[in-house]
Amino acid sequence: MLTSVPDVLLSVRALAAGYGKIGVLHGIDLVVNPGEVVALLGPNGAGKTTLLRALSGLLPWSGGAARFDGRDLRGLSPRETARAGLVHVIEGHRVFTQLSVTDNLLLAGYDLAGSERTRRVDEALSLFPEIAEKRRDRAGALSGGQQQMLAVAQGLVRRPKLLMLDEPSAGLSPVLVDRVLAVAARLREDGIAVLLVEQLIDKALALADRVYALARGQIVLEAATTEPDLPSRLEHAYFGQDVSLPLRY
Repeated sequence: MLTSVPDVLLSVRALAAGYGKIGVLHGIDLVVNPGEVVALLGPNGAGKTTLLRALSGLLPWSGGAARFDGRDLRGLSPRETARAGLVHVIEGHRVFTQLSVTDNLLLAGYDLAGSERTRRVDEALSLFPEIAEKRRDRAGALSGGQQQMLAVAQGLVRRPKLLMLDEPSAGLSPVLVDRVLAVAARLREDGIAVLLVEQLIDKALALADRVYALARGQIVLEAATTEPDLPSRLEHAYFGQDVSLPLRY
């Protein structure tokens, strides 16, 4: 059930979306509160990336409703959602490889005043010393892990209220995974909410306050990460339940 308390940052009710005539999401209910980390877990093909794409305006909906910071998200473009403070870091190190690290970040803040844009670029780089020391290098010369850091830093230039991270660990070494997730923890300390799609379940649960599990386009489990025996319950929710009867814990 969705809560109606006034401090809900993102509320999603009965959201349905897909690609053309192919339905992927079937009635998603989800809540993110200010300053919390929420993990969105599930097997491949469950609809996790589709949900982020729908919320950020990259994919139209076929039904349902969603509000962010009191604003209706239906019909908003990705640019409009980002300006509202809902920022989506897409899976796969999506950076401009021919531009420098600094120019990638300046481009992320294209609509900001010059001094403010420079200040935000410096703030973002301060969280990632590995790329700060390469700020004049082409993004294409960075390692895959450094490109992922740059992609996250691009999102941070927008100073989001909610940062949606889609598989930030993909292709990274364990050390770099920990660095990226440590930044997510730092964001929570600064009052920024994070919606995290991640395949490394143990790391996601260690970071998150709450978790939603998806299977075949439906929420099959919702729980606080402090609840007992959660990993086995997640596995059971993925593979051992009829998703027409979503679990609520």
